[in-house]
Amino acid sequence: MNGILGIVGAAVAVLGAGVTGWFTYRGTRTAAAIQAGPQAKAADLAVLESTVKRVDEENKELRGRQSRLESLLRAFAWTTDRWARQMHQAGIEPEAPHPLVEEYNRTGV
Repeated sequence: MNGILGIVGAAVAVLGAGVTGWFTYRGTRTAAAIQAGPQAKAADLAVLESTVKRVDEENKELRGRQSRLESLLRAFAWTTDRWARQMHQAGIEPEAPHPLVEEYNRTGV
């Protein structure tokens, strides 16, 4: 009988060691996941910040180009208007403007 109890006791000890090892393994993985969480969020935040910075720089450049283009368009419109007035004063009838130009002159857009 003592032999059977010894075998059962050894089996329980081995089973207990296995369960303890399994819980330790799960706890270690959970702790690693918990520690990796803030690092992953920090990496995501760094990517987001660099993307926002890049987009801001691109927008600044595009706004500058758009402003320059609007100034050029305004100067060109003033110049062509002056030329058209000079042609009218000289008795020369200019050709009809492009439909987009007529629309812009009508609506300002």
